[in-house]
Amino acid sequence: MEITQESWGTTKNGEPVTLHTLRNPNGMEVKITNYGGIIVSLTAPDHQGKFANTVLGYPTFSEYEANNPYFGCITGRYANRIAKGKFTLNGTEYQLATNDGPNHLHGGKFGFDKKIWAATTEKNDQYAALILTYTSPDGEEGYPGELKCTVTYRLQPDNTLTIAYHATTDKPTVINLTNHTYFNLAGQGQGDILDHQLTLFASRYTPTDDTQIPTGQIAPVKGTPLDFTTPQTVGTRINEPTPDLISGLGYDHNFILDDASEIKKVARLKDPKSGRVLDIRTTLPAVQFYSGNHLGKNGVPHPHRSGLCLETQDYPDSPNQPAFPSTTLLPGDAYDHRTEYQFTAEAP
Repeated sequence: MEITQESWGTTKNGEPVTLHTLRNPNGMEVKITNYGGIIVSLTAPDHQGKFANTVLGYPTFSEYEANNPYFGCITGRYANRIAKGKFTLNGTEYQLATNDGPNHLHGGKFGFDKKIWAATTEKNDQYAALILTYTSPDGEEGYPGELKCTVTYRLQPDNTLTIAYHATTDKPTVINLTNHTYFNLAGQGQGDILDHQLTLFASRYTPTDDTQIPTGQIAPVKGTPLDFTTPQTVGTRINEPTPDLISGLGYDHNFILDDASEIKKVARLKDPKSGRVLDIRTTLPAVQFYSGNHLGKNGVPHPHRSGLCLETQDYPDSPNQPAFPSTTLLPGDAYDHRTEYQFTAEAP
């Protein structure tokens, strides 16, 4: 197992940015920057042993700082959406930024994806790890409580990348952390993800209104284009209307995982040409499947639907949805979750 570090520029505020490379004996390599905890690249072998970068990203730091559609980053304090940027906790209403139409998205205008995280490393025969820490002050982006966060990236010899999240607070607050990597198992720059085969271990989802805020209902995927309980080609039904989104907008939905055990299957993604396979497991209860619908727009150079996201998470808007699992974190408790990404390859 190997870890290396290099300087990767400075922010507009003069903060130094570093790029860390984790490498296992098989040749799998993950590059992560301390700016937003972004996975800049992740190489994995195909069925013939040829490596390619399987995530979308930029070659330079300045491009991330200028226009990053959440490529590869830590999203928080609260991943996904909070309705109207408001929630009430213990009788106090908190107002957050509304940076996604009328709603709050991914922690606000200056969320965890834009922070410089302190970095340390650790390695032994079993893993190479990058440990990132950040303390979010009380009131940052409107959230209550000082939140101390640790996100650990651990690469193992079996081509598994584990991301572990840990946080504590000094006041009651809400939290929902995830990683927002866009995957293309054919390799970055090798076309779109429409022929990828996806299985989601989820038979239910949370319908939304026209601003993508959950209605509070839990609905079955059976009989809809959202049914990935058996392997489906991503592009086959992507332009069909779903019960809660108009035709042509693609996938951007929260799926509820069926397994109630601590570590559960999330998804299996396969590129039929390269044979690369990604299996995802998590301790979290849900996953947001996003099919890269806005790529190729707003100055982002990556083509439309050239990557997809599988964001393990708590439910969107849970602070305003009493029937959803609670995302409240109290002093004395700890937020502890992890997600595992295992890469293998099969003959096409």
